This record gives sequence, structure tokens and C-alpha cells, in this order.
Amino acid sequence: MTVWLLGDQLHPESHVLDGADRVLLIEATAFADRRSYHPQKLGLVFAAMRHARDRLQDAGYEVEYRRGDSFGDALDAHFETHPGDDLRLMRPPSHGAADRLRELVESRGGTLTLVDDDRFLCSPAAFDEWHGGGDFRHEDFYRWMRRREGVLTADGDPVGGGWNFDESNRETPPDDWSPPPVPRYEPDALTRETLDWVEERFDTWGEREGFAWPVTHEDARDALDHFVTHRLPEFGPYQDAMVGDEWALAHSLLSSSLNLGLLGPREVVDAAVGAWERDAAPIESVEGFVRQVLGWREFMRHVYRRTMPDLAEGDLLDRSRDLPSLYYDGETRMRCLDEAVSHVYDHGYAHHIERLMVLSNFATLVGADPHELNEWFHVGFVDAYHWVTTPNVLGMGTFATDAFTSKPYVSSGNYVDKMSDHCTACPYDVDATTGEDACPFNALYWDFLKEHEETLRGTGRMGLMYSHVDRKGEAEWAAIRDRASKLRERAAEGSL
Repeated sequence: MTVWLLGDQLHPESHVLDGADRVLLIEATAFADRRSYHPQKLGLVFAAMRHARDRLQDAGYEVEYRRGDSFGDALDAHFETHPGDDLRLMRPPSHGAADRLRELVESRGGTLTLVDDDRFLCSPAAFDEWHGGGDFRHEDFYRWMRRREGVLTADGDPVGGGWNFDESNRETPPDDWSPPPVPRYEPDALTRETLDWVEERFDTWGEREGFAWPVTHEDARDALDHFVTHRLPEFGPYQDAMVGDEWALAHSLLSSSLNLGLLGPREVVDAAVGAWERDAAPIESVEGFVRQVLGWREFMRHVYRRTMPDLAEGDLLDRSRDLPSLYYDGETRMRCLDEAVSHVYDHGYAHHIERLMVLSNFATLVGADPHELNEWFHVGFVDAYHWVTTPNVLGMGTFATDAFTSKPYVSSGNYVDKMSDHCTACPYDVDATTGEDACPFNALYWDFLKEHEETLRGTGRMGLMYSHVDRKGEAEWAAIRDRASKLRERAAEGSL
């Protein structure tokens, strides 16, 4: 029996390895030829696979490392050597992947046994039994998971006096605040060789230099320890903040390691809870982080699983404009967008508020095709996979679907001004809606609400927004529409 490990299933203690006669890893390149991925994303995946190969060999496993354009090519070679082999694989979360892989194996005379994916704590069967049917509500799921896993609870009640501490976690740092240090994992010889190969072999978008992501379980564990010790205490209060020239703040930077399988969710959650138990981090920070891992990440996996393929098709608001070129070249005077796009280009990463309230917010307001934005996230982020970007971008980010969200997460420039220091150094005036120097977010925001009023007015929690819409007169609306139209033209021209 051969265990087939995919390139994002790399935890050395994964249950799928139990009793393995040999381990198969396939380094396929065709997927990376279809899009201009970020070089740090490709370098991370391929370097992590190559390090996993060497670690498994050192641990005594017989490892078969195949390279080819596609899985099919590599499986041809495998079954020539091992005719009729039985393969065991953790069920991949991407829609349709399990069926496609089974067909590849069985058409070559082998068998494929699928087992649960231990990169998640809540199995499909457990989620389906809990959910039953109806709406998808994250808060209900999160509380159920806290009780089910015994995380930050006592006799079924939340420790610290509440299930969440969002109100305490919306602060902006004082001017004299400096973020905790960012851990760096300098590429070793194998990783440098991999990065060189990626640069030569593929057409990429983004900066290769400065790569410092963990590519082994040991480095990922060190990154977790570093976060818990140095960054977690201040993570909570400033998790929604944006600061100029700072790409990481106090965020964990662990999502790529979790999604590659270099870390397991339980070890991450336990490390954070342990910091609270020994009074090394406040409950506000620990709960906020646990919510991301135990709540939102698990929830997204199952919403994706239960709503595909409909989730990835269509758009509630029927938008079709091209994604502005600034998402690729970073050419814009808008400081918040310039910062966020630069973070993605330089690091393959931007934190969740930049993703939601800057990058997704602007694309939503300008009327860009949400599927093109989803593609951009998938290409540019080191932690992006179809199962995670699709619900986040199409649901939370752009309201292309209402599968699990009740309203679009859009805002004027006021939100950016409240949660960042960007507006004070921006040539656009955040307090103005119309006029040449007015913040683009403002006119686009009001025009968006007016354009989609028929769909949105009675949706979810939109009442307050539309009470403000109703106060504006015709002359003001004419000025807003004119400003928004010109902004969309400039965004399309790359002159914003």
C-alpha cells in the first residue's frame, strides 16, 4: 500500500502515514503554467514538498518522488513500477478533486482509498450532522466547535465572560507603537535551488527576493512559538488595524503553514490557549486568534464543500468590469490600495482587513468581476487555495453570493481612516465625496448603494445604510454619479 501525499498535506505526523509501505509525492508543473503565480507561492509549495521528501526518507520511509507535467504523467510512471498498486490519500478539499484523482488512479489499474483530512478538526460527517440544513451561521458553528473541542470553555460556558471580544479588538496603535519582530526563515540551499528553478521555469507575478516563509514542520513550529511569545499578546487589539509601511503588524503569519499541512489546527489552537492559561496573553487576543482557526477556517471549508459548484458561479450583483490594472502594477495614488497591493507583490501576503476592507472593498465598489478578483487572490497569496479563496472572496469579500453572508462588506473611506494612518498621508481627501481630490472610496460607495438598491435595500443589516441614502437630494446624487463614473474610467485607464 502506497500513501499518496499531495503538496499541501505535509505534516510529519499525519494519520494517513500510519502503516505506509511507501510514500508517493508528485511534483506536477502544469498547474503553475496556467497562471502567473507569485514566485513565493510556487517556491513555498515546491520547497516544502522537497523538504518533506527528505524528512520522510530520514525517518525511514521509502519515498517515491515523481516529477512530471501532470499527475497523470507521474502516475503512469508509478504504475509501470507498481502495477495494480493500492493508494491511500487524504481527501482533498478542492471541489471535484477527489473524483478526478480517483479516475486517474483507477484508469491506470490501481485503487484509491480516501480518508479524512486531518488538516481540519471538523470532519464532513460531523459538520453535516450538526448543521442539518438551512442557513450557514458562523457564530453558531464557532460556539459549537468551542464546546465540542473544549477550547476556552468551562462546563460548556465561555471563559473570560463572553464568546467573543470584538469590541476590544478594534483599536488603532498609538503613534509610538512598534510592531513585534517578524520571524524570518532564510532559505537553505535546497530552498534557494527551488526558488532559482521557479524563477527560470515559470512566468510569475510578484517579488521573489525576501522569501522567508517556513518550508518545514520544524520552522513552522518555531514560527508558531514566535507568534505566541512575541505577537499574540498584541494581536487582538490591533488585528483590524492598518499602519503605513507595516505588512505584518502582530498577525500570526501562520496561514500558509496551516494550509500546507506543516502545522495542524489543534497544535496551533493549543499553543494559543496555553499562552492564556499561563497569563502570557490576554483573553481578547487568544479568543480572536482561536476564532480565526477553530471557527472561520473550519467554517469556510464546509461552506465551500456544501455550496460548490454554485458558489463559484454567477454574481448576485451582475458585475463584469475588468479588475483595475493597479492590482497588478500597483500604480495608484490611493495610499491604502498602494500599501495593500505592495504587500501582496512583495510578500505574497496581506492581512485580513487589507484583504476585506481595502482590496475586496474597492473591487466591489468599482464593479469589478468578483471572479477575476478571486483569481487574483488565488494567484498572489502564499496561503491561497481554491477552497479558501472562493468563499472568502465571493461571499465575504464581494457579495457575489449570499450563501453565508447577509450583506456586502463595503464602506466609504471613513472605515480606512478610522482603522489606519493611511489617510493622513494620502493626496485624496477622506472627508470629501465629490471633487477632484475626494477620496475615491466615498463616491464609489454611495453610487454602489444606489446602483444596487433594488437588490440590497431589504437585505440583512442594510437599513442604516439606506437611511443615509434617502437623505441625499438629486443634486448631490448627480455629483456622486458623475464622480463615480469618472473614477471607474480612471481605474480602467490606470490613472487613479
